[in-house]
Amino acid sequence: MSYYERIKEASEFIKRKIPSVPEIAIILGSGLGGFADTMENKIEIKYSEIPHFPVSTVKGHKGNLVFGRVKGREVLAFQGRFHLYEGYKIEEVVFGVRAAGLLGVENLIVTNAAGGISPLLSPGDLMVIKDHINLSGENPAIGPEAEKFGERFFDMTYAYDREIIEKAKDVYKKNGVDYKEGVYAFLKGPSYETPSEIRMLKILGADAVGMSTVPEVIAARQMDIKVFGISCITNMAAGILEKKLSHEEVIEVSKMVEERFIKIISDLIEII
Repeated sequence: MSYYERIKEASEFIKRKIPSVPEIAIILGSGLGGFADTMENKIEIKYSEIPHFPVSTVKGHKGNLVFGRVKGREVLAFQGRFHLYEGYKIEEVVFGVRAAGLLGVENLIVTNAAGGISPLLSPGDLMVIKDHINLSGENPAIGPEAEKFGERFFDMTYAYDREIIEKAKDVYKKNGVDYKEGVYAFLKGPSYETPSEIRMLKILGADAVGMSTVPEVIAARQMDIKVFGISCITNMAAGILEKKLSHEEVIEVSKMVEERFIKIISDLIEII
């Protein structure tokens, strides 16, 4: 069975489990999965039940697909994602996004936990992603079957939808949250970066760094899905502060900002 056929079979399985095509999909990063618990009229599907679907192995990723309503809008939430550092191939990392695209989803919200590089950022900030830098050497549009999902050569000038970003500014203001935006740098991980690597990223123009999101954004844009991204700044990157980094800190800070995150995302979903 080809990759496209496996994606199609997974998508059709999901379609049979939910009452209608969701308007918006959201991928919930480390420690941010609690958003799905606030959804109404929920239908929960374990990743392990979906044909050919990868399974998340990272702490803080529940591994559930949740359909429900948020502020009157139908939403498909991924409680956990897949990473290159788990040993997955790039086509598996974007499997969920591809399936959502075939399902008919037209808007995607991507979230992640990230390390702050810019001095304007602090742990607890919710940084709107205005652009990204892909330093992984990977791209999900490579390969003969990728063209079944869209054009081989597609524009990434507006990888993150400018109209949604403008709406986000109003949502932040309404909730009394400082609006911050920046460029997200993507590396494979799973080791955190060295202080020298962080200095390099700062020179390149990165404001935050993480180990996810970019493959999903590329796959979504190839399928002409509009994308909005938020990085929860859970720690300052290596060398910014004189302290070691840990995944436990990432989860802890994510939980601290969860209530604010849920309010911002919910209000944004209402007006997308």
